[in-house]
Amino acid sequence: MPAPTFHRYVALGDSFTEGVGDPDPDRPNGLRGWADRVAEVLNAQTPDFGYANLAIRGRKMASILDEQLAPAIALRPDLVSIYSGANDLLRPKVDIDALVASYTEGIKALSATGATIVLFTAYDPGISLIFKPVRGRMAIYNEGVREIADETGALIVDMWRMRDVPPYAIWDDDRMHLNAGGHQHIARAVLDRLGIEHQLPVPPVPPPPQRTAAEARQEHFQWAKEHAAPWVHRRLTGRSSGDNVQPKRPTLGPISS
Repeated sequence: MPAPTFHRYVALGDSFTEGVGDPDPDRPNGLRGWADRVAEVLNAQTPDFGYANLAIRGRKMASILDEQLAPAIALRPDLVSIYSGANDLLRPKVDIDALVASYTEGIKALSATGATIVLFTAYDPGISLIFKPVRGRMAIYNEGVREIADETGALIVDMWRMRDVPPYAIWDDDRMHLNAGGHQHIARAVLDRLGIEHQLPVPPVPPPPQRTAAEARQEHFQWAKEHAAPWVHRRLTGRSSGDNVQPKRPTLGPISS
């Protein structure tokens, strides 16, 4: 089968798609991320390629569907990626059936454009003491995403089953977002799922960190102070890390690496 050619790629979602954890001061919002990396490969292969990224950190599913779906459809994409639901699953209470039902309607609307749709399952948080309590939620949600793909013909990048790289090598210091290497791994997975040839290198895996028990305790304390406490405070006060953030690429345009 010949490799597909895409001309109009629109990325939707939250911090995962915006690129948080992969800083680049020369890019909009100061971020690169896996979606930019995918777009760079597609841009090099297609002369009239355009890329838009409407994702905003902290967004829950209702906001993503309400704020990003219509603008995305108006851009007449032939490729759409969307990741949504993780921020809902981390809340104290969530109706997963209602969440999946809303997602289903959103993906159907995107599929009606004729675009190729790329979905993602949630990652497996089983090794994380912080997020392990919501592991069951994520597994149930993932089955809903797989059913959506079956119904709509969307492609899935199954992060739940991506276990070939140790977690310490792909997560940022905040333990909530991918680092640059993690974003590179996702970019490779997306391109592979699309059947697009690429030369993105496999990021090197650093040796596991060596810490004494005292050093590990200090690191956990520092993480709780710098990352966990602000995250909890935002949840309690009804604020979001994306309250004052705009989409980094609201219109279609070329991108260079």
